[in-house]
Order: sequence, then structure tokens, then C-alpha cells
Amino acid sequence: MENNIEGTSLDIDAVYRFLDKLNDKLKPQVEQIAFTHTLKVLNNNISIVFYDMTTLYFEASDEDDLRKTGFSKDGKHQCPQIFIGLLVGLGGYAIGYDIFEGHTLIPFIEKISQKFNLNKPIIVADSGLLSNDNIKALESKQYEYIIGARIKNEPERIKAKILKTQFIDGTTQSFSKPNNTRLIVNYSTKRSEKDAYNRKRGIDRLEKQVKSGKLTKSNINNKGYNKYLKLEGEVSIAIDYEKYNNDKVWDGLKGYLTNTYLADIEVMENYKNLWHIERAFRMSKTDLRIRPIYHRLRSRIEAHICIAFTAYCIYKELERVLYVEKSSLSLKKAAELTHNMYQITYSLPESKHTKSRLLNMDEEQLELYQLICKNF
Repeated sequence: MENNIEGTSLDIDAVYRFLDKLNDKLKPQVEQIAFTHTLKVLNNNISIVFYDMTTLYFEASDEDDLRKTGFSKDGKHQCPQIFIGLLVGLGGYAIGYDIFEGHTLIPFIEKISQKFNLNKPIIVADSGLLSNDNIKALESKQYEYIIGARIKNEPERIKAKILKTQFIDGTTQSFSKPNNTRLIVNYSTKRSEKDAYNRKRGIDRLEKQVKSGKLTKSNINNKGYNKYLKLEGEVSIAIDYEKYNNDKVWDGLKGYLTNTYLADIEVMENYKNLWHIERAFRMSKTDLRIRPIYHRLRSRIEAHICIAFTAYCIYKELERVLYVEKSSLSLKKAAELTHNMYQITYSLPESKHTKSRLLNMDEEQLELYQLICKNF
């Protein structure tokens, strides 16, 4: 295999040997460097952290102890996959990650907290983590949290109070819950329009499927807009328009569950920062090409993820530098420019010394090069 930077020959087995030892020996260093940098960027204040997990699939048909088939956020339910948990600070700056066979929030948080001596930061996560087990686990470990709420799954007494509230654009209302928790509900006209649009698009798609006659009893479930399907008689699948119309009352409402003493507006503002971690996964899966994964051995799978995590940290720092320096270059453009920036290394005749020289660059490449030299 040829190295396209220095033109040296590199045995593929040497790459695999490096991957075999990468995770055990270098992952702790990678995480330590990432955490130290994040601490510096955030002025030594990591009191709030953001957690999310995703699935990554493999281009292989065999399962093993690490790779399991099942629910996939990528829609690759038939492919073996792994779970990746990621923890970041404000702005999406990386703290740490882990790979596991199932969803294990608390052990991961505890592991990272102990490793970096985090003093019980507030955990912010989306509604996918809203389960009784996760809530009880967070509370038993005395963690404060902000989690996206599924208000339609709240007890009837809470839902009745929500629907009795007169919401206008920007209205926020809190509802007390047991164990010093509260449900914060906010209404947005823009969100209401978006909710209505998405429901209409979902029902249009269902109507086409019903007309096709291809739907069966197995399609009647609570996944997405399939919740509007019902069985008529013994064999006929139809749409429950009454249920569809009743859902209109929830358009525009967004819920947040918390046990913190933060003001309602602070809770909502902190939750909004989750988009950074969602973006981190999108960047990793697209720009950084973390998938698909063809490795089979666990050590190489873990090394593959470690390299992607490192790339994300570098990507985030480049983004920060471009912003601080008020560069006109976008992050994507900067990354593309590096693909055609070359340096040659040569030796003069009868000389034992080698020299390096950058090849000519255009204005944008030169700007990027100077920014990197200044800040890295």
C-alpha cells in the first residue's frame, strides 16, 4: 500500500499491527488530550455535559459478542452493529466516548467522571434516554439532569393540566412531578406549523401504502406514523383519522424533564445545545467517514472508532480557529483545500541532509496554512 504523502511503501500488515495495539495503548492518551483541550476552551468549567448514543453498522453478515443485529438509527437493521456513546461539553467539544454492546448510560458517565474528576456535571440528553431505569439510575447517583420529555406519555393528570393551559407563541409552563422533578412545556407557533406539516406528510404516505394493499397486521405499531393505522374487521387495514385529528392539540408543544434548580429558560437553552452532539455524529458518519466498517476483530473495530474520534477533535479545533480568526473559509472548504496541499522532501547531490519545501499554493490554501501555523 502506498503512502500518498511521502510516497513510502507501507506493508498492510504493519497497519493492522498498529490497529491491534492502538486502542489499548493510545485511547487513554487520546481522551486525555481531548479532555484537556476542552477544559481549556471552556475556561476550566465543565459543569454541564451532553450525552448521546448512536449505532454503527458493519458490512458483514455475522454477529459476535460486540456486533449485534437489532434497532439501527441508520436503518440497517439486518446488519451487525455496535453502540457508541459520546460525551461533549458546551459547543460540542469532545470529552470522551465508549463502545458497548447495549445502552449503558450510567456506567459510561461514571467512568468518564472518575477518569477526569468531573464533579457531578448536569447531564443533558434527548428523549431517547427517557426511561424509568435511566431516571432512577441518575437520581440514585445524585446526578442532575435535563432530558427531552415525551409529553404525550405523561400521566393523565399532567396531560389534562397541559391541555387546560392557554398557550400562545413563546409560552412556557412548569408542572411539578414527584422526587423534586418538574416538567417544563414550551409552545412555539413555528414548531406547531412544522408538527402539522410532518403529520400531514406522514398521513399522505400512509394513505398511499393503504391503497397499495401491501400493509399487514405487523405494520400496526407505535413506530412513527404507523400509530395511525388500525385493523377493520379481520383483514382490512385502515387509517384511524380520529386519532390523527386528536393529535393536533399537541402541535407546537415541547417538553423538558429536569431535577435541577435552573430557571425554565436556562433548562431550555441548555437543552438546545444538544444539536452540537447530534452534529458530531453527522460529521463523523459523513465528513469523517466513520462508516461503513469492514473490520471483524474487536481490537481493530475499537481502533477504527478511536481514529474517528481523534479526527473529530481535530475537526472541531479547526472549526474554532476559523471562527476565532474570522476566516472566510468554511470548515468543509478548509478540509477540501488540504487534499491538494503538498510538500516535497529532497536531498541535494553529495549532501547527507534532506530538505523540505512546500509546493506553490493558491490564496485560500496559503491563508489556511498560515492559520494552522499560527494556532497549532
